[in-house]
Amino acid sequence: MNTSAPSSHTIWQSIGLHLIPGALITLFFYLATPALQKAGFPPMMGILLAILFILVPFELGYLLYESKKISGRFSLKEVIGDQQPVVWWQFVLITLGLIFWCGFFFVNMSTIDDYITRTFFSWLPSYFSFGLAPETASQYPAWSVRATVIAALILNGFAGPIVEEFYFRGYLLPRIPASRFWAPMINVLLFSLYHFFSPWQNITRILALIPMVYAVSWKRNIYLSMVTHCAINTIGMLGLLSLLAG
Repeated sequence: MNTSAPSSHTIWQSIGLHLIPGALITLFFYLATPALQKAGFPPMMGILLAILFILVPFELGYLLYESKKISGRFSLKEVIGDQQPVVWWQFVLITLGLIFWCGFFFVNMSTIDDYITRTFFSWLPSYFSFGLAPETASQYPAWSVRATVIAALILNGFAGPIVEEFYFRGYLLPRIPASRFWAPMINVLLFSLYHFFSPWQNITRILALIPMVYAVSWKRNIYLSMVTHCAINTIGMLGLLSLLAG
C-alpha cells in the first residue's frame, strides 16, 4: 500500500473533480425525470437513479482507476490511505454532535431555503422540487411510491453518502492545494456547489457541513463523516416510511 503523503492536485483539478460528477448527476436528473414521471414515478426517483447510474460509477470508478494507476491493483486504501483510529467514546460523541449540528441547520433553515427557491430559482422545472411528502405521494401509483421509498433508503441513505465520503473526504480533501486550515472550507464549498440540482440549499449545506469536514481533517478519519452523512440522510427520510404502507 502507498503510505506516502498524497500529492496535491492543481486548483483546476480540484475544482473539476469536485464539480464534474455533480454536473453529470444533474444532467441525468434533468433528462430522465420527465420520462420517469410519465411512467408513474415521483421526481425523487430521478435523483435516485442518478445516484445509481452516475454518482456511484463515476466517483467509485475514479477512485479504483487511480488506485490501479498507482499500485496496479484496485484498492480504495491506495487512494484514501490509512485512517487514524479514534477512541470509541470520542467517535460516538463527535458523530452525535455533528448529527445534531447538521440537523439543526437543515431543519431550522428550511424556510430560508424555501425563500431562496421562490426568489431565485422559480424558473427551474417543477420536478426540481423532488421531495416526497404524503400529500404529493397520492398523485402516484402506490407501487411506484413504495419502490421510490425503498430506493431512497438504500441509495440516498447509504450507498450515495458512503461513496461520496470516500471520494470527497477520503480522496479529494487531502489533495486540495491549501493548508489544513483552508482545505476543509474549500472542500465544503465545492461539495455544496456540486449539488447543482439543489442550489437553493447551498447556504444551509455549507453551515451544516463545516464542522463535519474539519472533524475529518482534525482526526484524519473519514468514518466520522461517513456515519454522520448516512445518519443525516436516513433521519431526513424517516417520514417516508409511512408511505410504505400505501
